[in-house]
Amino acid sequence: MTNPPPRSKKKNEAPAPAEPPRRAFRARSMAALLPQISQPVFRKQSAAAVQVMTDWADIVGPHLAALTVPRKFSAGTLTVGCQGPVAMELQHLAPTVIARINTTCGHGVVKRLKMVQDLLALPQQATSPAPPRTPPPPVDIDDMPDGPLKEALASLGGWLRARQGN
Repeated sequence: MTNPPPRSKKKNEAPAPAEPPRRAFRARSMAALLPQISQPVFRKQSAAAVQVMTDWADIVGPHLAALTVPRKFSAGTLTVGCQGPVAMELQHLAPTVIARINTTCGHGVVKRLKMVQDLLALPQQATSPAPPRTPPPPVDIDDMPDGPLKEALASLGGWLRARQGN
């Protein structure tokens, strides 16, 4: 004799919750974990765009980096925020800037620059460098033989003492 088929659940009942994924309690390499972490991030922003944004000052130099801000990178076009007169300068330097970006990030990443007026890209005020501090008097170390190590430790001790305010 055969067993009757199991009774089906009522149509109104919710399905049973799915079981959580099994955990592997073993060591896994970083290379196995990175794709799961990096794919959602790189869907929003490409690796080249992130590199351009973070290394902007190194790519274009300190003068242009102080006056411009990279805003968006899409389909080979880099949008750069800048103020009026800087846009004209950047337009003349565009081939050089594009070449420097492509040298840093890879060939053909940026094909053109688009300059937009951006009030947030204000030129930074030139700040005067801090005046050089005079070194504090070194600490006396009696139980060490004379030499460069003793001089370095004595100087370090002087700076630490000055920092503590003694």
